[in-house]
Amino acid sequence: MSEVKVASRYAKSLIDLAQEQNVLESVRSDIEQFIDTCRVNPKLRAVLKNPIIGSEKKVSILETIFADRLDALILSFFKIVVMKGRASILYVTAKEFINEYNHRKNIVKAVITSAIALNGDNQKKVKHTVTEATKGEVILIEKVDPKLIGGFILKVGDKQIDTSIASQIQKLKKKFAQKAVVA
Repeated sequence: MSEVKVASRYAKSLIDLAQEQNVLESVRSDIEQFIDTCRVNPKLRAVLKNPIIGSEKKVSILETIFADRLDALILSFFKIVVMKGRASILYVTAKEFINEYNHRKNIVKAVITSAIALNGDNQKKVKHTVTEATKGEVILIEKVDPKLIGGFILKVGDKQIDTSIASQIQKLKKKFAQKAVVA
């Protein structure tokens, strides 16, 4: 079974437990804190993935880092996962937890990449358009890539809209190349 499938099952178990105990929002917040900590500290992820380091040592490291920062429910969950020999998927499980949370709460991530930063009005228009299309709450992530020259690329889930000038130029190049070959 793939790592993501296993992580997804663990994440769903944790989210169900958190809902059952009416602590879903605090668990979500703590999971985001865990993800942020792992993101800025790749050594922690490396330790969790290292098969040479024993489960007890990994639990001790997690308790040392997070004992006063995370809910006891999460620490207990982490301990169970680590003791089952699945410490390597804790980070992926945390990310899957956030994905499952967003799915259940109908929260959609939209990533917009543009040649220059969007102003407030454009951000609102994009957010409104995505909200209308998805009927969900939108988290808009903005990226700037001057290579686009103009226009934007909007990604929502597995859908993408590309109105960038760089893309249009690329399409024209292909079209001209095909016509040159045919002629």
